[in-house]
Amino acid sequence: MQKKEPDKTPEIPVYWIETSDAVSRHFQFEPDGQLSSVIFKCKQQMKVVDDARPVYRRVVESFLNKFFPSGYPYSVNEGYLRYTQFRALQHFSSAALSVLSTQSLLFAAGLRPTPAQATAVSWILKDGMQHVGKLICSNLGARMDSEPKRWRILADVLYDLGTGLEVLSPLCPHLFLEVAGLGNFAKGMAVVAARATRLPIYSSFAKEGNLSDLFAKGEAISTLFNVLGLGVGIQLASTVCSSMQGKFVAGPLLSIVHVYCVIEEMRATPVNTLNPQRTAMVVADFVKTGKISSPADLRYHEDFLFPGRLIEEAGNVKVGQALHRAVRPSKLRELKEIFSGEKFILSPGNKWTDLVLEQNASGEDALRAWLVAAYASSMKKSYHESTSVTLQDAYEKMNSVFDPFLSELQAKGWHTDRFLDGTGSRFSW
Repeated sequence: MQKKEPDKTPEIPVYWIETSDAVSRHFQFEPDGQLSSVIFKCKQQMKVVDDARPVYRRVVESFLNKFFPSGYPYSVNEGYLRYTQFRALQHFSSAALSVLSTQSLLFAAGLRPTPAQATAVSWILKDGMQHVGKLICSNLGARMDSEPKRWRILADVLYDLGTGLEVLSPLCPHLFLEVAGLGNFAKGMAVVAARATRLPIYSSFAKEGNLSDLFAKGEAISTLFNVLGLGVGIQLASTVCSSMQGKFVAGPLLSIVHVYCVIEEMRATPVNTLNPQRTAMVVADFVKTGKISSPADLRYHEDFLFPGRLIEEAGNVKVGQALHRAVRPSKLRELKEIFSGEKFILSPGNKWTDLVLEQNASGEDALRAWLVAAYASSMKKSYHESTSVTLQDAYEKMNSVFDPFLSELQAKGWHTDRFLDGTGSRFSW
């Protein structure tokens, strides 16, 4: 019989596939060590017989039934009342501001501000540049899933920017179409971002699977305070804001109230999905104190301006870099052996540690990788061992604590079945 020669393990994988922004790239090392790539696409009805409740209590409970979810406050998570209060004030100020902008648009167009003409102008602009803004913003859905709070705030900033341009339009009537079109372009982007982030925000409050009830009551509150805001806006437009000077005072004040309210809404929202920032914060708290933070614990510590900032206690991890940029070819085989069977690759650098996830990696995989990076960073300061030894020791320590860590994390309300990294690149062997 012919003698079978032992299999030779290649020093590095022959090829892998990285996916980002719905585009897949096939990477392969050539015999001379050069890297080549190919891109390819891939909700009982009841009758009240007698009601002995005082009138004021009936009014209050009737209000709660119409504008708050059934079973409130036990059917929602912490922070919902504060979120709702600021959401109501946000819609109030926004509606009042919109009246001022519509009035200014009519003056700029040389039209008498009648309700019919206001409607016509609004729909013409909305059907034009606003749709362009919607189309452009619709491509950013993955980023909105990862950072819904940040994009919700950005949506209101864009809306106020567009409204501000409309308020200023009488100052340049010869540029009416340009200014009004640009304003509605910004407002179109704002509409998409606001609607796209609504579901993850409401989901974070749904404690009993009552997402539809939460959504319906939220829309009821929005409608009520929008109507009230429109009334106040009409009063302002006919009195204080009948001149541009009045608009220059009232407009910025209403805009400040509007943006402040949405920031407070987002700060009160306990989003329970894992993204890079929240994962790093959870791991950092666990490594420092041994305790697991709940979504409600972390909500006031999230950074809306710089969500990708490095957290030293969590290993200074950066996620989403392309594998061929994060790992040198000479190190790939070694890292793959250390993390054999895992759906991630960690590549420590001088300033940060790159984390690249496999295509089907979940939140649990990201948590495992983050813990390894955090432990490795701590060991590196203490033991001064080589990178491979440090990673191996950190990996073993992670395995010893991960099961209880994950169980407590899920008990705290975190969803670990997925990891939302925005447009981060992923790979597959």
